[in-house]
Amino acid sequence: MATAFIDTPPPSVARRPLTEADAIDIWIMRWLRIRRKDILARYGCDPRRVYEIWEGAKFPASQQRALAVFAERYPTLADRIDFGRHKRIPLRSIDPNQLALFD
Repeated sequence: MATAFIDTPPPSVARRPLTEADAIDIWIMRWLRIRRKDILARYGCDPRRVYEIWEGAKFPASQQRALAVFAERYPTLADRIDFGRHKRIPLRSIDPNQLALFD
């Protein structure tokens, strides 16, 4: 059974802090394009915890370790994956010249 596609987190995973091993698995799931909703369901955590990992605020070395594990597990996919960090897109622009677009 694939544990990435479960509806509720297993009792052993529910409501516990994420570890570095979890962070490595979260990186790999991102690269395999597993939906964020399924990742959150697997770990039973707040979405902000996942974004902290993807932005490098928590477990910054986990991305490099995940690269090595990914290359070992999925050698044929390594050249077709974007291994970049998550880029936050601001919802609002603070540039006052933005209003000039409507003139």
